[in-house]
Amino acid sequence: MSELEIEVCDCDEVHADIVNEVRAHMPEEYLLDDLAEVFKVFGDKTRMKILYILHERELCVCDIAQLLDMNQSAISHQLKVLKQAKLIKNRRDGKQMYYSLADDHVHTILSMGMEHIMEK
Repeated sequence: MSELEIEVCDCDEVHADIVNEVRAHMPEEYLLDDLAEVFKVFGDKTRMKILYILHERELCVCDIAQLLDMNQSAISHQLKVLKQAKLIKNRRDGKQMYYSLADDHVHTILSMGMEHIMEK
């Protein structure tokens, strides 16, 4: 059996005590839906680039666009998606709008994700 194959359980008896214990700790369905939506946002390479840029420091749209060699309109669209998912926040300084990661949770998700894929 290759390491990617999953072995099927050949038992005929459900372990009701274990199933009930796990079921008691399962989040509500709507929370799982929200969590799935957050992870969908991470599924786009451009949004991941933006998050990693903001992981380094707060920036305005024009700086992000320059870093990614994209137009500001495309960046603004992606920033809107990230903001709706509560992954980034913004602040105004005069006419300029600056973006940063929403909180330490987002920093942790990015750091842990990178750590996970770098494991060998």
